[in-house]
Amino acid sequence: MRASSNQDASFPSSVTISAVRPSASWVGYWCLGILLLVIVFFAFVRIRLRNVPLERDEGEFAYVGQLMLQGIPPYKIASNMKLPGTYAAYAAIMAVFGETPGGIRIGLMLVNVLTTLLVYLLAKYLYGSLAGAVAGITYSFLSCRPAVLGLYGHATHFVVLAALAGILLLLHATETGRAGLFFGSGFCLGLAFLMKQPGILFAAFAGFYWLWHEWKRPFPWRNVAVRGGALFAGVAFPFALTCLLLYRAGVFPSFWFWTWSYAREYGSLTTLSEAWPKLRASLPWVVRPFVIWEIVAVGLAAPFWSRYARTHGGFVTSFVLFSCLAVCPGLYFRQHYFILLLPAAALCAGIAVDAAVQSLRGKQLTALIVCLPVLYFAAVFVISVRAQYETFFRLDPASLGRRSFAQDPFGEAVAVGSYIKAHSSEQDTIGLFGSEPEICFYSARHCASSFLYTYPLIEKQKFARQMQDDMMRQIHDARPRFLVYADVARSWGTKTTLEENRGFLEMAWTYAQHNYELVDKVAVEGDPEHLWGDRAYLYVFRRSGP
Repeated sequence: MRASSNQDASFPSSVTISAVRPSASWVGYWCLGILLLVIVFFAFVRIRLRNVPLERDEGEFAYVGQLMLQGIPPYKIASNMKLPGTYAAYAAIMAVFGETPGGIRIGLMLVNVLTTLLVYLLAKYLYGSLAGAVAGITYSFLSCRPAVLGLYGHATHFVVLAALAGILLLLHATETGRAGLFFGSGFCLGLAFLMKQPGILFAAFAGFYWLWHEWKRPFPWRNVAVRGGALFAGVAFPFALTCLLLYRAGVFPSFWFWTWSYAREYGSLTTLSEAWPKLRASLPWVVRPFVIWEIVAVGLAAPFWSRYARTHGGFVTSFVLFSCLAVCPGLYFRQHYFILLLPAAALCAGIAVDAAVQSLRGKQLTALIVCLPVLYFAAVFVISVRAQYETFFRLDPASLGRRSFAQDPFGEAVAVGSYIKAHSSEQDTIGLFGSEPEICFYSARHCASSFLYTYPLIEKQKFARQMQDDMMRQIHDARPRFLVYADVARSWGTKTTLEENRGFLEMAWTYAQHNYELVDKVAVEGDPEHLWGDRAYLYVFRRSGP
């Protein structure tokens, strides 16, 4: 049944990985048909909930993407440590579907559909149609769960799309030896890195796999150099081109400071002792429903009990390992980081079901018994989806936003942005005290400061004090028409950093009282922690002085 004869479970296969041919064409058609039905189902869920208010990261991506559509490059008047790939992706999505939360989520839905199909193709290429369908169905469900913030357009969705395309091309490239495919693989993997820095781990996985694969093949070293050079050139090309474009736009120093100098500081803030509580807080929610992750674990262990699974066990195990490593940079373990692990997890689920079917088939059992693993997975899937019924079908977008982010003012930011847009001109700017860049997006007004978040200003890093001075100077020089002060603790930082930087927060609050008048304040539902007044508000001030 398999085109590959390697039975070694060590990483990776010592022969060329080649596609599996299904034993019966109708099985492949049924598997693909069911997967497409599942894809349509979750596409409907995403479209129904497309108007959930943007959260902070989405607000940042949307605002900088909005600036790009106006011809303003990233890092010129808005900066953060993220690489610009996701900004460009948002700009492209909004150019097609509109500069609205709904348009962004429709674009995210298409990204998710493409990623699901790539998961299917990867599993099908390695193990056949059944494994591909189970893997695709698993990814489509897990990537839609609120526990990983799957309905929100985080950069991790774009990373896995580009990374999977690169890995699939690499498998074809190692089979054919064509330098063009190696370059294309590297290019996609380079895009994964450009979407978010942890994407480089997938390029590392690809490079490690390719090196091991070449070591086992009796080919001339000259050909190896050509293939390796093409792969490396492909990985480097997107970043090199980005650096060139940003240099020509005159923003390279700012880009380098934020994405390298500051990012290095940010990545070293969390100690190992602080990382464990973060992982312990997020992991139990991520690995739900437990029964599906139990299937994932069975698939990961399948090479130990199934010769069928052992064929590409080294490739799969290494893919899981590097996917886990991609979650770890910075040791923050935020929920959406785990999206980087989901393609590998889905692949393991597909292997578990398919390997179990193959084991039962080898025992010459009845067709019903052979199908038991498939029926079990189907039951588990239906029950797991049913458990999310309230989220998928009953909650309206606003209610889902409040449930997902009970201590954040994302719904209230919509009202503030609308108020400012209605009471200002396109030339007016906004001063933001707090980390709510989505307000700039909703209002379609430029931020008076290049700092989209106030988190860096009060972190324990060496640039913090200079950043505080720069932000206050920028706002003072710009004299924005409006000031928005987010009196919400989570919009600034942790309780510890708030106490240590109370003087800066008081200075910002005092600044808003001079030459500005309070024109609106929006109470934040749930009354999260705050510093001023009787409860948490988003305060809107309008310049009254000269």
